[in-house]
Amino acid sequence: QWGLGELGAGPPIPAGCPFVLSPDYIQIAQCFEATRQRCCRLEQDGRQAREQLARVEAERAALEVKLKHARNQVEVEMKKRHRAEAELEKQERKLQLVLESLMREPWGSGVLSGEQCSVLSALAGRRFGAALVPGRRPSAVDESCQSLLSHSDISYDRTEDDVVRS
Repeated sequence: QWGLGELGAGPPIPAGCPFVLSPDYIQIAQCFEATRQRCCRLEQDGRQAREQLARVEAERAALEVKLKHARNQVEVEMKKRHRAEAELEKQERKLQLVLESLMREPWGSGVLSGEQCSVLSALAGRRFGAALVPGRRPSAVDESCQSLLSHSDISYDRTEDDVVRS
């Protein structure tokens, strides 16, 4: 069997050999071999790229599931917050009505003790001072203590949720 060397100069051809390979045939054989090796490398690169694509697709799918869960959790928490704010507003209105009723009571009638009067005055002055002004309602959330994660600040786009994947 004859092999091709680096430059196509194989082993020397014996003197009695009936055929002689021309340099053109050797060059063609070298080109075929180089092309075959490139094809093998490209096939290997293609396999690696497909494996990497499969890994990335699996990671993307997992991240989409996490995103969906996170969006659902945000939605649940926003609903809880709305309910809590509505309940807070309801309780503050009740407390305001009780406070207004107590404030209408004559201070000297003996119904309230001195300590109760001072507590009531402190409450009225600190928390509901502005709320007791006629025509003004208390806000559901004290602006100085408003949460950093206000539901009005939370927004996300659901357009990608509706994308049909093939």
